[in-house]
Amino acid sequence: MSGNIQLLSDTLAGARSEGRAALIAYLPAGFPTVDGGIDAVKAVFDGGADVVEVGLPHSDPVLDGPVIQTADDIALKGGVRIADVMRTVREAYEATGKPVLVMTYWNPIDRYGIERFTTELAEAGGAGCILPDLPVQESDVWRQHADKHGLATVFVVAPSSRDDRLAKITAVGSGFVYAASLMGVTGTRQSVGAQAQDLVRRTRASTDLPVCVGLGVSNAAQAAEVAAFADGVIVGSAFVKLMLDAPDREAGLAAVRDLAGELAEGVRKR
Repeated sequence: MSGNIQLLSDTLAGARSEGRAALIAYLPAGFPTVDGGIDAVKAVFDGGADVVEVGLPHSDPVLDGPVIQTADDIALKGGVRIADVMRTVREAYEATGKPVLVMTYWNPIDRYGIERFTTELAEAGGAGCILPDLPVQESDVWRQHADKHGLATVFVVAPSSRDDRLAKITAVGSGFVYAASLMGVTGTRQSVGAQAQDLVRRTRASTDLPVCVGLGVSNAAQAAEVAAFADGVIVGSAFVKLMLDAPDREAGLAAVRDLAGELAEGVRKR
């Protein structure tokens, strides 16, 4: 079975044809439980997310701030496994028909086996992977397997990335480019900042891939701000915090569904 990179591309192109940015949500698998995590992904899709990134919980998530680290710890203590991540992708895709990616650090894939991981992700209906710590120059084997299975390889660029580096990254990436809006880890911010707009401008100079901005967006006003210059708005910590703070599972699901709805309105206001 081939993965859903084309569905991802079509979804991002569809948002652009509507004159808006896409809304991309992030939620970790296995949080607060495996079943609860699947329901949360379905809830943000119901609220208006176009794409969801399912996080593969990691014991040392170097890009992630304290909110996502806390959720990852809960998932890992609950015994989450890669099989649960694949199940989350499968059930979310089958329920919605919308693109679902996995965001993961490289070590779990390396230990699991690249061919095994890409085969299972494609069979689950996954659209690809976001790989924040895989160096482009060491990505050939991964990309060969991803291409064979119809999976996107999304690389992360940052404000510190020089133009020549951006060109090398975008030349081999697929699906979209993940532009980190600022230096640092994930988390909500008072302001997304001008760095993100400059990074999108410089990235677009080297690629026709959609450029989607993450790190810091937490409300509709910020989503509208970023949507004015980016092809996609990525929101993670704000969703996870609502789940962490909710008094019970149903309240958490309602909260993330509502936030997705507010953000979906935001990306349409640009």
